[in-house]
Amino acid sequence: MKRILIAEDKATSRELLRTVLQQQGYSVDEAEDGEQALRKITDNPPDLVLMDLQMPVRTGYEVVIEMRKDPRLAGVPVVAVTASAMQGEREKVLAAGFTSYLTKPLSLVQLRQEVSRLLETT
Repeated sequence: MKRILIAEDKATSRELLRTVLQQQGYSVDEAEDGEQALRKITDNPPDLVLMDLQMPVRTGYEVVIEMRKDPRLAGVPVVAVTASAMQGEREKVLAAGFTSYLTKPLSLVQLRQEVSRLLETT
């Protein structure tokens, strides 16, 4: 069973993502800040990470930069999940090392499609 880590500081957002992903048959773990996310990713690398960009302690950007330095984690797909949809944001996110980019409010159809696409290639 593929395992997904949800790194999101808002409990309601984590709950929604967890419900949708579990219904799709994925095993889900959660982190509520960037430091906790990095620790969980390092200790037991997931198959995919859904990462909010603005989290306490460490931002999503800081976490993905640390991940890409570690050869064990460099290939783990990381999807940025953010409310920021300003022009140029997608390019900034991808340049930082994220694999993909989804904006809030999330389209559940788009979320399911993106997760499936990324996990089929790993």
